[in-house]
Amino acid sequence: MQLGSEFKGVNSLILKYLYDITPEELMSINAQLKMSSEEEIMQFCTMYRSKRKDPQLILILTLLGFIGVAGIQRIVLDQVGMGILYFFTGGLCLIGTIVDIVNYKSLTLEYNTKMIAQTMGILSMYR
Repeated sequence: MQLGSEFKGVNSLILKYLYDITPEELMSINAQLKMSSEEEIMQFCTMYRSKRKDPQLILILTLLGFIGVAGIQRIVLDQVGMGILYFFTGGLCLIGTIVDIVNYKSLTLEYNTKMIAQTMGILSMYR
């Protein structure tokens, strides 16, 4: 498998197991797993895949705020208090929902970055 110039220095195993991640996630994961064995990379990818959230899913859940079910995206991103607040205030009178539509990628990246750190912490306990 030939990697393009934008993926030079990226472990091909990461791309194999996490083929649908964003470039920001890829760079972060690659930096974390630089000195890891193939087995450790496979374990990380398996654990991380089950925890990460897809930006398109967050966008769809945010759009549900316009039809009366605001805040689901915040609950899915483990911001339960904010999700309940959005639910009872109609997405903070739709202003919060509009802001979340604009920022859905950064909300998802923030959550996924936390999951990368959490997964690395779990794997380091087993070493």
